[in-house]
Amino acid sequence: MLQNSSTTLQLTATERDAMRQAGRFNAELMDFVRQHVREGISTGQIDRLVYEYTMAAGHRPASLNYMGYPKSCCISVNDVVCHGIPGDYVLREGDLVNVDVATIVDGWHADQSETFLIGEVSQEARAVTQCAFDCLYLAIRALYPGCSVYDVGYAIYTEAARRGFSVVYDLVGHGLGRQFHQDPSVFHHPKPECRRVKLLPGMCFTIEPMINAGSRFTVLDKSDGWTIRTRDGKLSAQFEHSILMTENGPEILTQTALGPRPGHRF
Repeated sequence: MLQNSSTTLQLTATERDAMRQAGRFNAELMDFVRQHVREGISTGQIDRLVYEYTMAAGHRPASLNYMGYPKSCCISVNDVVCHGIPGDYVLREGDLVNVDVATIVDGWHADQSETFLIGEVSQEARAVTQCAFDCLYLAIRALYPGCSVYDVGYAIYTEAARRGFSVVYDLVGHGLGRQFHQDPSVFHHPKPECRRVKLLPGMCFTIEPMINAGSRFTVLDKSDGWTIRTRDGKLSAQFEHSILMTENGPEILTQTALGPRPGHRF
């Protein structure tokens, strides 16, 4: 639901530092995970690693048992847009796989995802992954104190369309803090109503564009009630960061030490 910025929590200096701490751990977790995302490992094994690493650090996986979700992370392969449930599937050469990890650190949430390419992949897989990555950072670059959510969607949509890809409308970024999902909703396309939703200093939120190689339309897998796939069966890629808006502009809370930075080529 769209909300005016005045209804959305703006964090104090102490609370901002708590979110920074959560983001740092979540980024550390992602760097740990990336060492294991390779051909021959099952998505369930990756999930177990996420659980063990998080619990050993004294924190909790935010996804585990959230609204009934059964695992510690989401792993979405090929035509799965998001919310893929880890299980027996073994990664193989040519796969495009998104790993989405979220953590609760001393009551505060952090959330991020990356898409990985397994071995030699198709030109389309590489291109849609590059587009999703570039769209995330173009959206971050468009942020400034008091900008609107519309600015985020415009940056993402125009770049994806320029490259011949589509942006998923059905799923959005979100505010976060002591709650996993809260206001504002961060749409990844230029929705006119989003012009009135301002991103003010002290607000935390995710940007997580889901870019499809084919049409933007999705379908829910009714067999598990969570997995969302592209309706046309084509590939989908996603990258996500948790962002804190400061008086000086956006601060990426989940920047990894080992992951790709702006300008990276897949």
